Amino acid sequence: MNKPESDNKDLFAIADLAREFGISTRAIRFYEAKGLISPERVGATRIFRRRDRARLILILRGKRLGFSLRDISDYLSLYDADRTQQVHLLAEMVDERLASLERQKRDIETTIAELREIRKLAQERIATEKA
Repeated sequence: MNKPESDNKDLFAIADLAREFGISTRAIRFYEAKGLISPERVGATRIFRRRDRARLILILRGKRLGFSLRDISDYLSLYDADRTQQVHLLAEMVDERLASLERQKRDIETTIAELREIRKLAQERIATEKA
């Protein structure tokens, strides 16, 4: 099985990462401004290493799962420090996110049921007005 070309590289340009992950270079610069990634600079050119790419993968996964940038930042700050603490933080963040999603799911189910009832009553009213 062949690895993607980006997996065989140690250095990446911002445009390469943007293309690989389907995001804008502006988004990558935003994550840099927030301190989530720290590319090296050669003049005005950003040079990203494998570590930055790995962190970008974690950032994008965290965003996709609905975590805030603060949550992602807290998690990444432990990335090189304490793996045990990182795993505990991750478990806590996942539990909180799951609880939030379960609440939202219940709210959505309640709203759907209410809307169906309103639609049913409206259709009954329309039918009686036609009669």
